[in-house]
Amino acid sequence: MFSIRALKRRDGFTLDVAIEVATSGVLGLFGRSGCGKTTLVNIVAGLLAADEAHVEIDGIVLEDSRSGTRLPTERRRIGYVFQDARLFPHLDALGNLRYAERRGRGVEKRISLDFVVQLLGLEALLERRVQKLSGGERQRVALGRALLSQPRLLLLDEPLASLDIARREEVLPYFERLRDELSIPMIYVSHQFEEVLRLATHAVLLEQGRVVTQGTLDDVSLHPDLRAIVGPEAVGSVLTATVEAHGGDIAGLAAVRVGANVLHVALRDARAGASVRVQLLARDVILATARPENISVRNIMTGTIVRIANDDADTDMIHIDIGGPLVLSRVTRAASAALNLQQGTRVWVLVKAVSIRGHAFVRNPPPPGTVRKLTY
Repeated sequence: MFSIRALKRRDGFTLDVAIEVATSGVLGLFGRSGCGKTTLVNIVAGLLAADEAHVEIDGIVLEDSRSGTRLPTERRRIGYVFQDARLFPHLDALGNLRYAERRGRGVEKRISLDFVVQLLGLEALLERRVQKLSGGERQRVALGRALLSQPRLLLLDEPLASLDIARREEVLPYFERLRDELSIPMIYVSHQFEEVLRLATHAVLLEQGRVVTQGTLDDVSLHPDLRAIVGPEAVGSVLTATVEAHGGDIAGLAAVRVGANVLHVALRDARAGASVRVQLLARDVILATARPENISVRNIMTGTIVRIANDDADTDMIHIDIGGPLVLSRVTRAASAALNLQQGTRVWVLVKAVSIRGHAFVRNPPPPGTVRKLTY
């Protein structure tokens, strides 16, 4: 269990947060630049002294201002990956990894160099000098260096912020592998909701030094304060689903179970039984009060309106229960009135398969009859 409470006052800004969450998985710390994300993780790492703090991981107290406990940074066993890789320029990639391996001596060795090289695809990079590595390659080496310190916690402070879109897409799958194949708890800091969507198992939304909301991505995606940060076009629902079949009646699409409905989503290499996360943007969700016929949309779900909220001067945000999960749909006020939409109305929910973003967030189940082993 993470238990993080921190108070820090500086230069007209106050950070005052309390976070409690299970340590397994990835805690996504999300918010606009300047909301206090880096300040918080620096307090957790011991790089910044707080006015008041309590940092505890699985019963181990790293800091408690009331009792006067404050472990120095080097004794906290925290691996930290910064926005810039901060590799030693006089060493090659292997030298940077070996340095971290030596720093990890004296604690139980759970992660080997060979395992890190394989996990992060570093085989071809080991003899390269830092100056010969791309931005994405540097971040992979930095991540490997953090792992080889045998950390009890990984702090990832916007590790992709300095990369362009192509390099970011290159590196993200390695973070997903790390999340799915190791049990090391992580705090992932970002102001890009797409990264949090792909990686986090729990999310904390920060605004002006305060926790606005925290919980699963499903819950946080529905919070009204998220709109001001991500913008109206990125508002939508995040749904946890299970793959029922890949292909099936619609070639190239996976059938995933969401509540009482099935969605067809473009997913690569997702086997039946795998857990996935899908995002339905409110702008892409169409409502009908009668079942539509002879249309190209393949995803037609049924649901019941549970809430109608003002979105802006001309639109309403409709909340629809689809058999457990909630889906959001942005509808013009004129259309809402013409359809006589109100709480309790039964509707058909239409979503184009091409507009759904899906990400596997728990490793695919192994094929029947196989035994999966980790070598760390």
